[in-house]
Amino acid sequence: MDQAKTGRFITARRKELGLTQRQLAEQLSISDKTVSKCECGGGLPEVGLMLPLCEALGVSVNELLAGRRVEEEEYKEQAEANMMDLVRQNQENKKRMVLSVICGSVTVVAVCALAVIASFLPLPAAARLAVLALALVTAAAGIGGAAVLDAGAGWYQCPGCGALFVPTMAEYVKGYHTLTRRKLTCPECGRRGMCRRRVAR
Repeated sequence: MDQAKTGRFITARRKELGLTQRQLAEQLSISDKTVSKCECGGGLPEVGLMLPLCEALGVSVNELLAGRRVEEEEYKEQAEANMMDLVRQNQENKKRMVLSVICGSVTVVAVCALAVIASFLPLPAAARLAVLALALVTAAAGIGGAAVLDAGAGWYQCPGCGALFVPTMAEYVKGYHTLTRRKLTCPECGRRGMCRRRVAR
């Protein structure tokens, strides 16, 4: 699925209907910022919003995901293509999560090995400092890589309104977290809480 194409399709349909972003947002009981994000290709509308959005725009879910009008003959084919795209996206998210765990684990092992080398091997002071500096650089690079992979793997669900969203990297890094939840601010309702990680839509 091409999020930018879907965004352009939403914009075109909204304008055909003579609606502003604010008017469409009011119909859907969401913020105009959310409409703008969808139209700019910043993400697909969340699952709970798909049907109301399609109804407001006078299109099918198939057409919304395809980013264009779909003829009746190709409807089934397009539905299958959209389903395969969703499955592929979910698999990609799972791969990112696994890679982030692997990256984090390798980083821990590498940093521990470097710390042991610096602590127990008889090295000149300069070499010991170099090994410790390498350990710090390895830790920063590994943790950063794992965070980037993990942040892009799926969505977080607001406990208040149920919206699915991807946090900014800054928010992701600052958010207190457990294994399955992270304290974030929902871009839909503005509520801050422990949002649950969702790998699949």
